[in-house]
Amino acid sequence: MTQLPAAHSKADPYQIPTPTANSASKAMLLTVQQLQKDYQTRQGTFTAFTDINLQIHAGEVVCLLGASGCGKSSLLLTIAGLQSANQGEIFLQGDRLNVPHPQIGLVFQQAALLPWLTVWQNIAFGLQLKQMSQLSRSEVRSRISAAISSVHLQGFERAYPHQLSGGMAQRVALARSLARQPKLLLLDEPFSALDAITRLEMQKLLLAVIQQHHSTVLLVTHDIDEALLLGDRVLLMSRHPGRIHREWIVSQPKPRFQHAHLLTELRLEIFTELSTLISPDL
Repeated sequence: MTQLPAAHSKADPYQIPTPTANSASKAMLLTVQQLQKDYQTRQGTFTAFTDINLQIHAGEVVCLLGASGCGKSSLLLTIAGLQSANQGEIFLQGDRLNVPHPQIGLVFQQAALLPWLTVWQNIAFGLQLKQMSQLSRSEVRSRISAAISSVHLQGFERAYPHQLSGGMAQRVALARSLARQPKLLLLDEPFSALDAITRLEMQKLLLAVIQQHHSTVLLVTHDIDEALLLGDRVLLMSRHPGRIHREWIVSQPKPRFQHAHLLTELRLEIFTELSTLISPDL
């Protein structure tokens, strides 16, 4: 399995620069109103989620937390335009969405790389979607190079997926979305299949990428600690059907990795609320 190249300096490659006054606009980016998704099963209609109202400002990282089956992934797929809602509306900067939008990037739990394509080609594939504007060859090269640099995969452009570790594959998946220069990045548990050390590394990388690209992120996770380390807001979903049950604002400055102990009280509050939703009688 190919290893990442050694660092050439003692500087932390994931260090987040000090934010500037112009780092991110706080204009409303995403608005979700009364959203509902139904699936038809042999037993009848199953409602994955209902009455979802959500607003995300530009530059925010919002973490969607909840037990399995509460509709988190279905909500992300609906916002991404990969499935239609049965009720409600979605707006990106005031424009109504009902089909996939080129400025919404989606990263899945699995990297979903095409095994016959190299790292460079897998990232380029994301720029060939029919919703994308036609780009010149030089612009394609520039975008791919910038995306590879953002995820620290220089030197692996010609590697194939089978030559990559799980963390490296997820870096490629993230780079594939970043090359599209999305206004909104949807992440569906992208680090859940990684070991603890690689997951921490990827969390630090994601924060650096968010700062560099001024990204707006909606992240689905099962992990309370991940939500607290990465999120500006944490939304907890209940289930059967899925609804947004409660919201917390995380005011601790980022990065929080060295100050996680300051989040203990908030973590306990979220854990208690989540455990009540899962087993209300226990």
